[in-house]
Amino acid sequence: MAGRQQAASPPRHDPKVITALRRFAISITIFNLLGYTVLGFEQPWLWPFIALATGYTVEIVLEWVAARSEGRAPRFAGNGARGLMEFLYPAHITSLALNMLIYVNDQVFVMMFGVLVAVGAKWILRAPVRGRLRHFMNPSNFGIAVILLLFPWGSIAPPYHFSEHVDGWIDWLIPALIIVGGTMINGKLTGRMWLIAGWVGGFALQAVVRGVVEGVSIPGALGTMTGIAFILFTNYMITDPGTTPSRPASQVAFGGGVAVAYGVLTAMHIAYGIFFATAIVCLVRGLFLWALHYTNQAREQYEAAQRRATEQAEREPSTATGGSGEEVPAETSDVGSTAAAEPAPVPTENRVVRT
Repeated sequence: MAGRQQAASPPRHDPKVITALRRFAISITIFNLLGYTVLGFEQPWLWPFIALATGYTVEIVLEWVAARSEGRAPRFAGNGARGLMEFLYPAHITSLALNMLIYVNDQVFVMMFGVLVAVGAKWILRAPVRGRLRHFMNPSNFGIAVILLLFPWGSIAPPYHFSEHVDGWIDWLIPALIIVGGTMINGKLTGRMWLIAGWVGGFALQAVVRGVVEGVSIPGALGTMTGIAFILFTNYMITDPGTTPSRPASQVAFGGGVAVAYGVLTAMHIAYGIFFATAIVCLVRGLFLWALHYTNQAREQYEAAQRRATEQAEREPSTATGGSGEEVPAETSDVGSTAAAEPAPVPTENRVVRT
């Protein structure tokens, strides 16, 4: 008897999303190459390769384990080398982004731990979306946030390293290219321009509010938006299509929520608020998705119970009428029949006694 056949591997991404991931991967790869050769990235030049090896390994191993447990073919097994490449796009982006944005001195294992957390969390922190379990924590942002919490001596990469070795018109060209490239990807492929609008608008608003309430310099708070790090975060991290909503109103709420959380954390003098704010909002969204799932499940169970009760109530009259629609007369007991046939006894006081 033939063994159990493996189920077909489900499609990993929509073709439009695959195109967006491909362009994200190409963009961040080129930026890393320029960063280490021209711009002045501070991390050791070998670390991007270590980060990629770690991310690839974790992604492939966890997919293999999931495929074995679900009785299906691994997603990277189909379509040859192209299928493997498309499967590794998210891990590629996450690994390079985390290594590029975190600075942990010479502790390479801490960086590798961050990549492990970032990629591995996608298989653990999941929520039901349209009938499928999807990860809800932004991978690279979550890995960075965990490193900052567990290793307080670590920090984010210094913002100046994105343009440390260049000056003049190139200082203007770098953010311009990032904005143009990010706008094309997010406008045409990921559809996250509403999220960017909510995030940028909310960030500007919280800067003004903190200036009015706390007396901080409003130009200084707004000046954060002109840095390359902020532009990278806006166009390539917060807009992750896998962990953000699709509807315009929900996108605005998500981006605005991150801005509000950042303003609150900054007002509380908590450093690296931009990463913690994103992690908090992603977590809130994940909890909301689970709450929505259980609410819908409870409603469906209630509606099913109501339908069963209605069907049972409709069957009961049919049983009572014998299935013919005519009423069945009630049976008369023998005692009742005898009592009805015999005349009622005459009371003693009313009888006429004859002699």
